Amino acid sequence: MKVCMVGHYPPHVGGIASYNYLLSRALEKRGDQVYAVTYPHEDIPKKDGIPVQAVSTPDIKGLRGMFFVLNGARKVIKMVRENDIDIIHAHFLFPPGMAGLIGAMVTGRPFYVTLHGSDVFLLSSKKFIRPLLRLILQNATGVFAVSESVKEEVLKMNIPGLENKIKVTWNGVDVDRFHPQKESSLRPELGIADDESVILFVGNLVHQKGLEHLLRAKKLMKEETRLVIVGEGPLLNDLKGMVEYEKIENVIFAGRRQDVENVIPAADVVVLSSVFESFGIVLLEAMACGKAVVGTNVGGIPELVNEDVGIVVEPQDPVALAEALDKLVGDAPLREEMGKKGRQRALEFSQVEIPY
Repeated sequence: MKVCMVGHYPPHVGGIASYNYLLSRALEKRGDQVYAVTYPHEDIPKKDGIPVQAVSTPDIKGLRGMFFVLNGARKVIKMVRENDIDIIHAHFLFPPGMAGLIGAMVTGRPFYVTLHGSDVFLLSSKKFIRPLLRLILQNATGVFAVSESVKEEVLKMNIPGLENKIKVTWNGVDVDRFHPQKESSLRPELGIADDESVILFVGNLVHQKGLEHLLRAKKLMKEETRLVIVGEGPLLNDLKGMVEYEKIENVIFAGRRQDVENVIPAADVVVLSSVFESFGIVLLEAMACGKAVVGTNVGGIPELVNEDVGIVVEPQDPVALAEALDKLVGDAPLREEMGKKGRQRALEFSQVEIPY
């Protein structure tokens, strides 16, 4: 069987690209052939022999998505026809889902789409794009969701027949890439001593991630620790201003990193303070690295994090978040035990399900 993947794919980073790659690798291992159509990147190689093609799009908000739909659809159609591809599989409802659907309608191939969370939690609330999402879901041969919470949310759209063709296919993690024995250069790069404790956040600096609550929790903490924030986004200057204005000590903004697997090993605790979240892939990556985690009780996080591997608190509650972080920072044996069990739990997600 030949499959065309549409959406974020390595060398892009993030949960979608990781899932896409792991599924592609599983398909190749089964003996199938995989082709990928993805967003522009300065370094588009063949990843493990998989042909990857980038779609030309302008770096302009609002236009990037529409250009991906049009140019991506053309790329998919050409790839399907030249390689006699059997299945088109998009990752994220829009724009990859629309590009994949157009490609499927033109070529007559089966079309599948994986929902990764924010395409449901965010996009489905926008009136101008909601009809397009319904069109994609109505015409998909199969629909996959990375967590039960994502499945439950999309079913609220009341699309006829959707319940009969949707299933949960859990996100996965590369347990060879994310491993407890990995070394990190992050501490010396940031001037952090080996005997200092580090709380790590990795993600986009957007409202969804609840970073203002994390910063308030840091100010409330009793334990001495560094908070390292890895990522970029529209809230960067606001968050830096908050740290300065409220005199929150020992916060480091480390910028975006491509080598997350080499960053996480520097942490004692990894935190995800999200207001809403589809799955929380960074927590799974942290668990694979043998780290104790703290997350919020939203989306797929409580499906992933149990009391053996970390602590789950209510969202937008800096006091509860501070108490959870203090507990783990101040108890090394507990962190170590949770880290060991976290690694074992992560192994359960080392193989993504091939859904077709």
